[in-house]
Amino acid sequence: MRLDRITADLPTDVPFATVVLDATRESETGEQAVLTRWKDLRRSLEGQGAPEDALEALEERVRVISRAGGQHGRVLVAAGGEILLDCSLAEPPAADEALFAEGPNAFALARVADEHVRYLLVAVDRSGADLTLHDSAQAAAAKNGTTSLEGGHDVLTKAGAGSRAQGGFRTGGRAQRRFETRAEDSWERNAEAVAAELDRIVGQRHPELVVLTGDVRARALVVDAVGPATREALAVVEGGSRADGVKEGVFAARVRDTLQEFRLRRREVVLDRFRQFQGQDGPALTGRMDVLDVLRRGQVAELIVTEAVAGPPSSLAGKNLWVGDTPLEIGLSEQDVADLGVSTPRKMRADLALGRAALAQGAGITVADEASIALADGVGALLRWHDAATPNDRVFSQSADAHRV
Repeated sequence: MRLDRITADLPTDVPFATVVLDATRESETGEQAVLTRWKDLRRSLEGQGAPEDALEALEERVRVISRAGGQHGRVLVAAGGEILLDCSLAEPPAADEALFAEGPNAFALARVADEHVRYLLVAVDRSGADLTLHDSAQAAAAKNGTTSLEGGHDVLTKAGAGSRAQGGFRTGGRAQRRFETRAEDSWERNAEAVAAELDRIVGQRHPELVVLTGDVRARALVVDAVGPATREALAVVEGGSRADGVKEGVFAARVRDTLQEFRLRRREVVLDRFRQFQGQDGPALTGRMDVLDVLRRGQVAELIVTEAVAGPPSSLAGKNLWVGDTPLEIGLSEQDVADLGVSTPRKMRADLALGRAALAQGAGITVADEASIALADGVGALLRWHDAATPNDRVFSQSADAHRV
């Protein structure tokens, strides 16, 4: 799961406060329950040395009710007195957590990335389209924008035989056919204008999904006119319109279902690739020791972790790894890191160290259900490249993992 859309605008030279909390406000006491949880988290951040300006920014944001309803979680990232990220999670976390560290909690960001889809919602009719780019996983300051596009061709209605059209004149025979041809031509030209704009947005803004709704005929014309990249991202959803009278609740539920299906497909693409290569001398391996080895060498394209490892609370939170000043200086022991030329190795929580190393090499992070994939120690990796020195799952190689003995 790519995290670059979330992390691209985050500073790299400051410590972060990352908060994951249950933001549910369903009951009469829900508001107070959230604030009580936040007070506990604030005390934790104070104990970790978080500055007052970050704490105040977080408290102000926690008091603002998120748009998500029902039971849900919330991830907030702050630095320098500013809220850099504020995203909702579909489910509350198993436990609240607050961290003040060199970088954001990568596994918390992975949960945000997994639950959110960058998508373009396109409502078309025969005169144009309304286009709205949704990206709820972006930094808090980002805004979703709606653009209306009119195609500029105004002959929009076919006249039936013997009916009145255009100023009350009857149309029939060749005149009617000319009118109908002009209407068809206008629809097609308007659809081409919409398609050109979709291709431009897809090329520049890279939405993962283009959700197309509205007039049936206009949709078909747009689908025929878009380029290959846009067509590959298209998903048609019934029930939307540019006009009034849409059943908003029904349409919103259909969009949510479409996004959920896309999320599951997106995750399964990664897991299928891992399963394909697992157990071979190739670009997939599992187990803490081997994953550490390839993280150190900058080989990881995708780090895969189980729900338990991702947390919170992470099953690795009670364990430590040794690290140096840079994220790829990482090892099981102090000597491992000293052998990399680090003069003063230090301990770091294992889940934070793994996530830090993955982010530093631009790796994605996928959170997988334990039942869907076999991962020794709850971690695995898909590699960008491998060579003779790369550990593999067919032999013990360099691994000393207890599960292999």
